[in-house]
Amino acid sequence: MLALLCLCLLLGSSVASSVQSRMSSFVGEYGAGGGTAFSFSSEQLNGPITGLRVRENPSHVIGIQFKHGDIWGTYYGNPSGTLFEVLLHKGENIVQVSGKVASYVNELVFVTSRGRILKFGQPSGNSFNDFPLYETTVLRYVSGRYSSVLHSIGFHWGINPGCVHCKDESK
Repeated sequence: MLALLCLCLLLGSSVASSVQSRMSSFVGEYGAGGGTAFSFSSEQLNGPITGLRVRENPSHVIGIQFKHGDIWGTYYGNPSGTLFEVLLHKGENIVQVSGKVASYVNELVFVTSRGRILKFGQPSGNSFNDFPLYETTVLRYVSGRYSSVLHSIGFHWGINPGCVHCKDESK
């Protein structure tokens, strides 16, 4: 009986680990690093990303903020520069992020599930392209490093909290 219980626990944890691995992905940060670390990981508990604010100067992305559900999260970066605010439509998600980096994050391009392209910053530096590794996952939160500009940025993909069983809806 004890052996059967141990086998069930072992198989259960293996299945849970397999399910979790298909629900999230992160490949690391793009950029040179330096500055102070930031993360929107706790803000994702307020719901899916529903908006974003990005500040830029003539050369770089200098700050970023996300709205999760109905709540704007912390702003990370320099308060100067040109501010852009974009609200996502109901049910719209960020499904790809590309851009350019050198010593700093120079450009960010967000692509939504409705085909909108949201471009910020300047197209100079080394290109990157990030997207979820698993079907039905979307951008959940962002992390990185900042000071007077964004030094680096990383994208964390996971199941949309409002769409746990949406595989058929995504096609």
